[in-house]
Amino acid sequence: MYSAYSLTRSLFAPLHLWGSAVRELWSSEAFPLSATPFGRAMAASGELIERATRSFDKPAFGIASIALPDGRTVAVREELVLATPFCNLIRFRREAELPDPKVLLVAPLSGHHATLLRDTVRQMLPEHDVYITDWHDARMVPATVGGFDLDDYIAVLMTFLRAMGPSVHAVGVCQPGVPLLAAAALLAEDGDVAVPQSLTLIAAPIDPRVRETAVGRFARSHPLAWFERTLVQRVPSGEPGAGRRVYPGYLQLAAFMSMNPSDHARSHLRFYRDLIDGNLDGAQTHRTFYDEYLAVMDVPAEYYLQTVETVFKRYDLPRGELRFRGRRVRPEALVDTALLTVEGERDDITAPGQTASAHALCSGIPAEKKRTHLQPDAGHFGTFSGRRFREQVYPKLRQLIREVS
Repeated sequence: MYSAYSLTRSLFAPLHLWGSAVRELWSSEAFPLSATPFGRAMAASGELIERATRSFDKPAFGIASIALPDGRTVAVREELVLATPFCNLIRFRREAELPDPKVLLVAPLSGHHATLLRDTVRQMLPEHDVYITDWHDARMVPATVGGFDLDDYIAVLMTFLRAMGPSVHAVGVCQPGVPLLAAAALLAEDGDVAVPQSLTLIAAPIDPRVRETAVGRFARSHPLAWFERTLVQRVPSGEPGAGRRVYPGYLQLAAFMSMNPSDHARSHLRFYRDLIDGNLDGAQTHRTFYDEYLAVMDVPAEYYLQTVETVFKRYDLPRGELRFRGRRVRPEALVDTALLTVEGERDDITAPGQTASAHALCSGIPAEKKRTHLQPDAGHFGTFSGRRFREQVYPKLRQLIREVS
């Protein structure tokens, strides 16, 4: 399937070039008909074709500077702190010495790049020393490096927390909720100084049995062998990771798109109309969102299959059966770590209640150190990006970090 997909993308290359040429011609101010309704329609059609046949590369974070609370504007640069075969620890170093809390943002390893959390990073940077897990596209990791599973994921998070030193605040967005909670619990049980001061879980499937969504139902209704036989592919020759078994990003994207096809269709129709009507702001908003949304990456097959089995089929964590390399994970070992869970009222990927179930599991954390937040009218992405996150979710996160720092 992967080879067929790659071949199809290659066959579409001439159509992509043609769409690009049409857009360039009919949108050029030097072309006499570009300002006419017909010219705008042609340019809009060309751009739709160009984007539909494009392979979207990993976007840049693009955060060159930030405004500090005191009014100063300082430069920001990305700094590699620690490199591993499947993930890099990146720090957004602000060109100013500020005694702000250290925060590890754990980005999802579920088909999209860490840049999906760009808005989260940008919002937190003025008042926090922000680090992020920058996962590698498995298609680019040579097969000779070996595999990567959920245990390896947990180990990487523990390594990163130790590398950042004590007094770190960890934030897991969506999929990382389970491995991040496991990593924190293991560190706490060992009395490690790297255990996070606070743990924030945003839209994380801690217990998918609670208000089961289409994602959980699909995983439960198909045997693991079906996932391995149908969805796991080998990276084709010609790629750095040739021969590696992966869950391809294009399949994950297809799954996401199929959940709300009418919404995506309406969005693209609105984009087409914005282009014709000259609504440049609306058109750019669409481009920005879909440039990120359509940029996907491959996920290591071992990790994908183990996550499906342990998180969505056996529910190992809420059942007290999750193990890390044979060792049982005990969330109740967390005692001094503050806990915040954030959920979206309209989240159809991780329904309300799934993330908040972490509070019962972390029975060792005192009630005064626990917080929950259900964001009204927010879907999945609204819990960590956009206006609702900036105005209503982030203040809760900021307050918790300040209280325990």
